[in-house]
Amino acid sequence: MTDDPNPEPQSATEPETAQPAESTASFGDLLTQFEQSHRPEAGSKQLEGTVISVGPEDVVLDIGYKTEGVLPRTAFRDNAENVKAGDKFYVSIKGRNAEHYYVLSLAKVAQPRDWTQLEEAFAQKATIPGTVTGVIKGGLSVDVGVRAFLPASRSGTRDAAELEKLVGQEITCRITQLDVADENVIVDRRAVLEEEALAAGASKLGALAEGDVVRGTVSRLANFGAFVDLGGIDGLLHVSDLSWSRVGSPEDVLSVGQQIEVKVLKIDRESRRISLGLKQLQPEPWEAAGDKYKAGARVTGTVTRLTDFGAFVEVEPGIEGMIHVSEMSWVKKVRKPSDILKQGDTVEAVILSVNQPERRMALGLKQALGDPWADAAKKFPAGAAVEGPVTKLEKFGAFVQMAEGVEGLVHISEITPASEGQARRLAHPSEALKVGQVVRAQVLAIDPEKQQAKLSMKQLVPTSLDEYVAEHQVGDAVSGRVLSVGADEATVELGEGIRAACRLKEAAEAASAGGADLSALTSLLQAKWKGGAGVAAKPEPLRAGQVRNFRILELDREAKRIAVEVA
Repeated sequence: MTDDPNPEPQSATEPETAQPAESTASFGDLLTQFEQSHRPEAGSKQLEGTVISVGPEDVVLDIGYKTEGVLPRTAFRDNAENVKAGDKFYVSIKGRNAEHYYVLSLAKVAQPRDWTQLEEAFAQKATIPGTVTGVIKGGLSVDVGVRAFLPASRSGTRDAAELEKLVGQEITCRITQLDVADENVIVDRRAVLEEEALAAGASKLGALAEGDVVRGTVSRLANFGAFVDLGGIDGLLHVSDLSWSRVGSPEDVLSVGQQIEVKVLKIDRESRRISLGLKQLQPEPWEAAGDKYKAGARVTGTVTRLTDFGAFVEVEPGIEGMIHVSEMSWVKKVRKPSDILKQGDTVEAVILSVNQPERRMALGLKQALGDPWADAAKKFPAGAAVEGPVTKLEKFGAFVQMAEGVEGLVHISEITPASEGQARRLAHPSEALKVGQVVRAQVLAIDPEKQQAKLSMKQLVPTSLDEYVAEHQVGDAVSGRVLSVGADEATVELGEGIRAACRLKEAAEAASAGGADLSALTSLLQAKWKGGAGVAAKPEPLRAGQVRNFRILELDREAKRIAVEVA
């Protein structure tokens, strides 16, 4: 025998030290008596249980007694997918199983067996079980020990189809009206469901933390986002957090009843509001945008929206670039993006700049078509004739489209020639031209770097001078009227609007040469010897108003110049 005051019990395989049979039996009896004395009556009251573990088939809960309780996973929503250790639930005891665990049910108590128990449950506002026996006018008939009425509005269902599905099922409810004399009982299931959801939600909210990734079910869709049931509490998944790409409506991405994984972005425990994110579980597209997109590169994208100042183009999900209204066309001044683009268009554009920290990308639509001024000097050299519509009229002249994206200016002084007999100069280009009118002009000068071209219309307008030059040649004898005489040159009119220059030095030489002619001198002497009248008079000098004979010395068609000499 040992002196140890608390000896370890010996193995049954060692008979020499085994305990006496009556001692073992007494211990078993004591244990049975203890459990019986401490065993709660099945279905007597609600208990708050705390989840210890979640197994493949059962959930084990601590209900405050020596032995734990178990609930089948099927008793929970979504087969207990969202249940974890520490969660709390209201339960009632139904009995024991073969392993001596308490068999539990969620928030249920034993069904009353008489009117006295019904009155007690009504007074304590306790929940009781009931079986739905049928659909009647205005609601359901429920067996709670006696026949009770459950209004449809308090059934916790949304429509008649769900109401029908409750027939034959056991539900938990609370008595809201009891009249023993008339045997009238009215029960409420909706309030019990709301309390259960509130309790589950409080437990779920306490276990959540910002940054957690949780699984939930889409319970409702709205214009601004989707509500996700996280197992007793709803979180809001805003439309801006659905995807990195722009989402028009939550219905384009989600559907009611769909199970999704989301990230907890923010928790307001006082208001019980939870903000969720779906796109945060995917890589952020802009993180690699700086290396992927460079200025000058061409990209193809879809127009997602139009504003007053430009159009937004999605080049890949989550990355948008903006085409400013000034970068849309070389040809015309675009006043609003809708003049060129519409939502949904697929466009090719050139990247003008990328600002990764600010998530901005500037795009150019007209740059994808090429700069029309790049080869303008070769295409439109000075002296070339062009044809195009008048695009704009200003006080100083008219702009003419030479090609798509290339415009030239016809100065007001180069619109009409003076030889057309106009009494005065144009006061405004609108006196001769209008926007949209197609005209021909000659290129006077072009500067591709400044994107400027000078044009002249009058240079291509046929005049009477052109016709005169075409009909005459150098050496032709013509007649004309002297308009004016200057120090070195006289102006001679050969026809209406046709003027020629006659140098006075040449006229003087012609007169001098006439006085020294030998044949003329011989004639003069003969006349004198014969008693004639004498030598002929010297050629008369040019003066304004004279009509004289001339010989053409020069015909310059390009410069529109005619030079003559006295004949």
